[in-house]
Amino acid sequence: MSSTARSRRPALRRLREDQSGRVTAFVVIIVTAVLLFAGLVLDGGLALAAKVRALGEAQEAARAGAQEIDLAAYRANGTLRLEPQQASAAARKYLAAAGHTGTVSVAGNTVHVTVTVSQPTQLLPLIGIGSIAVTAAGQAQPQRGISGVLP
Repeated sequence: MSSTARSRRPALRRLREDQSGRVTAFVVIIVTAVLLFAGLVLDGGLALAAKVRALGEAQEAARAGAQEIDLAAYRANGTLRLEPQQASAAARKYLAAAGHTGTVSVAGNTVHVTVTVSQPTQLLPLIGIGSIAVTAAGQAQPQRGISGVLP
């Protein structure tokens, strides 16, 4: 064996045996970046799912309100007109039954509902983000009969 190979052996052995619990800045940065990325993916997916749920709730609440028509006018001459107070109350009642809060307005023959949902995060609290608020809006109008072709 050559003398240079023998002189390298103790240095390599010392490096292998020197495990005093030091963590390099590189490892800390990489682990932090991976956790942040995983948090964005996981919590972003949860926020997207919450947005879809909020949209469904807003649309369903608007449909519930759009069922409150003026029956006297409809029976008298076929006019399809909303009862604004009843439509608003029906939409709010639907939201309360679903466990959500939101804003409801009736303009003309259209019921507008906006729902805001707070989605708790799973990994992002590590950087101080405890929840993500998502908002969705839906609207509906009363319809007469079937408005499309049946399959």
